[in-house]
Amino acid sequence: MTALILEQLLNGLQLGVLLFLIAAGLTLIFGVMDFINLSHGSLFMLGAYFAVLFQGLTGSFLFAVGLAGLAVCLIGLLFEVLLVRRLYDRSHLDHVLVTYGLILVANESVSIVWGASPVFSGLPGELSGLVALPFGISYPLYRLLVIAVGIAVAALLFWLVKETRVGMRVRAGATNRTIVSVMGVNISLLFTMVFAFGAFLAGLAGALAGPLLSVQPGMGETVLILSFVVVVIGGLGSIKGALLAAVMVGLIDTMGRAFLRDFLSAFFSPRVASEAGPALASMLVYILMALILFFRPEGLLPMQKRS
Repeated sequence: MTALILEQLLNGLQLGVLLFLIAAGLTLIFGVMDFINLSHGSLFMLGAYFAVLFQGLTGSFLFAVGLAGLAVCLIGLLFEVLLVRRLYDRSHLDHVLVTYGLILVANESVSIVWGASPVFSGLPGELSGLVALPFGISYPLYRLLVIAVGIAVAALLFWLVKETRVGMRVRAGATNRTIVSVMGVNISLLFTMVFAFGAFLAGLAGALAGPLLSVQPGMGETVLILSFVVVVIGGLGSIKGALLAAVMVGLIDTMGRAFLRDFLSAFFSPRVASEAGPALASMLVYILMALILFFRPEGLLPMQKRS
């Protein structure tokens, strides 16, 4: 039982770091640019498809993951230059309507190029094995790699935001973009960099998630909903909050799906537990979000408010 619990904890951590990669881009874009991007999940989906494409062309999975992230970064850059920057002075409703339309365009585009059926994203033999861990756990090597990459990217992101000049400008722009613009910072270029970097994180997450999920049109929508939950729980614009909330959501979602039915069977009949367990497990993260919003409407670790 101990081994099973620890294995599910690792699964929850792996889901959490993937959610963080997506939510970090979402919260940066909203915190710095005050822009709601519903198409962020489509960038995640494109990352998974590009990884399959580049793996077929290069024969290297790890190289394909890097190329997929860069390809989605380029798409995000073009998206910001050609469309998004024209919406900054518009209402959030306009942001939602335009980016929702982009979801439809992206889903139809991948259906035309790759077809509507799921695409297989395979792993090389050296990444498909198991690793012996303490307490008799044999855990997939690739899932450990995903956890390690997520932690490394989180550490790099914290360093970029806190220790570099670009990070200082990002934090200043999130606090008061008008003052930053008056001081001579090119706000347009800063916004483009933030949006492209957020797209890179989403594409990287999609490329890493490809072998774990079904690569198919619309795969980004479910992940996008969980990512928004992460952003709301952590606090809009907060990188630390996004990391904390992503780990919480990943653990709660995974542990609930793994053990809630067995827990309920101790109090109810097996039929009731088998019906109520999966339904309640899928609701746990939203119940958590409702509780956080009730007691801390600004989120767990909110960003300093823009003045």
